[in-house]
Amino acid sequence: MGIVKEFREFALKGNVIDMAVGIIIGGAFGTVVNSLVKDVMMPPLGYLMGQVDFSALSLKMGTNDAGAPLVEMRYGAFINATISFLIVAFAVFMLVKGINTARKQFEKAQEAAPPPGPTADQKLLTEIRDLLASRR
Repeated sequence: MGIVKEFREFALKGNVIDMAVGIIIGGAFGTVVNSLVKDVMMPPLGYLMGQVDFSALSLKMGTNDAGAPLVEMRYGAFINATISFLIVAFAVFMLVKGINTARKQFEKAQEAAPPPGPTADQKLLTEIRDLLASRR
């Protein structure tokens, strides 16, 4: 029974749940970026390059008896995937850069701020302590 309890504790830790949420959001973000590349960026780029559909670019090698290619190397799909990767990598870079900048500013503000003085309760307790110490 110990392994079940240990697994439950592991699975319900906050960082595991955060990681799962991140993976789900990342998958959705990847779908959006793929659509951006495939449906928004590549058609105008292909039009500017002489009406080339990048997703249809391929190298056909060999043919069977019916004349259909035996092997098709789809390098256009690879170009689309590479552009998608670059967009995702740039977005993650900008996110990390923003977080690091915010963290540095927060740390700088923490260092610059003087520590708060004692509260009224702490001052009163200090006076009581000092009075008790002087009576001894």
